[in-house]
Amino acid sequence: MSEFIKVTEQPSTYRHLEKMPIHELLVNINNEDKQVPLAVERAIPQIEKLVAAITDKMLAGGRLFYIGAGTSGRLGIVDASECPPSFGVPYGLVIGLIAGGEKAITQAVEFAEDSTEEGWADLQKHFVSDKDVVVGLAASGTTPYVISALKECRKRGIITGSISCNPSSPVSAEADFPVEVVVGPEFVTGSTRMKSGTAQKLVLNMISTATMIQLGRVEDNKMVNMQLSNVKLVDRGVKMVMDNLHMADYEKAKDLLLKHGSVKKAVEAVS
Repeated sequence: MSEFIKVTEQPSTYRHLEKMPIHELLVNINNEDKQVPLAVERAIPQIEKLVAAITDKMLAGGRLFYIGAGTSGRLGIVDASECPPSFGVPYGLVIGLIAGGEKAITQAVEFAEDSTEEGWADLQKHFVSDKDVVVGLAASGTTPYVISALKECRKRGIITGSISCNPSSPVSAEADFPVEVVVGPEFVTGSTRMKSGTAQKLVLNMISTATMIQLGRVEDNKMVNMQLSNVKLVDRGVKMVMDNLHMADYEKAKDLLLKHGSVKKAVEAVS
């Protein structure tokens, strides 16, 4: 078996960053970032298998969990928190968990990611079961908090996925559906909030959006189930109603939307 090498921890290919002019810094960071979508593209077959597994479980009434530490954990929480307002699904259908709990969303919690017990304990608080899918997020692919949680899930027949940025990592070994987006060394050596974080964000966008479309939460190319939680979204919803029903009266469409609570329900009430 070949030795596991953390590509994410390899030295940056750039030297003496402190001597670079601002323009050169920005150009070089941008050049590195351009590699990320190409790396994601190479991982699409893996992402497709994971989305199919998630969709099957969620159509049968299951939930999706993201579990991670540090930047990875925060990205999972962002993606989970955006599903209800964007797609009108209940809170608790997609759940993001982070090592160290809520405090860790805004502050680093020392050694939280090193726990081999807390990951599974955090999942148990939400009564995770074999109806659900648990996706471990770890740029390095070596985070004990995540790996141990996936290990416990597999013991209990819970489907697991992972998103990492190193090939053949330990977290992939504990995932039924591993996704590996290998973006290479970071611009600042080991700063995985950069390319690795961007890669994970792109993959999470793909997973949640593709899954919600499969669950019928999008019609044509519109978020017809979005929550009407601010003026911008109400305005967007009104225009969708007008477009769907071929209405010219903005206020009438707005009254209809607010009465029924979503674009989908408003259109169905009239159709």
